[in-house]
Amino acid sequence: MKIRRQVVVFDAPDLEVESAFWAALLGGTVRADEDWYTVLVDGEPRLEFQPAPNHVRPDWPDGEQQQLHLDLYVDDIHEAHEHALAVGAVLLQAADDFSTPDGFQVYADPAGHPFCLCWGP
Repeated sequence: MKIRRQVVVFDAPDLEVESAFWAALLGGTVRADEDWYTVLVDGEPRLEFQPAPNHVRPDWPDGEQQQLHLDLYVDDIHEAHEHALAVGAVLLQAADDFSTPDGFQVYADPAGHPFCLCWGP
């Protein structure tokens, strides 16, 4: 089996808000169709979004169960943290120590999907 393209698809209550957040975070653009939005980075599809009007926002870590999360590895956690907050992320769990060789912080996107900004090898 040959896979031509692999893309993660998010269910979201507001496709415009959700795709705009991820495009801003990843430095991409949004291609909007009627009920399907795609975030392109360097012209390549990275994330897609479909309508979910009954979406239940995950309440990480103790409430509504998350279905998935993304780990985004960054070169500069401080810069990435500031950028994530500036485009609308919410910090859910801060790291205790930034001097460790690897680690992560947990955030939520506008629809509540958790994701991590990670550093290290």
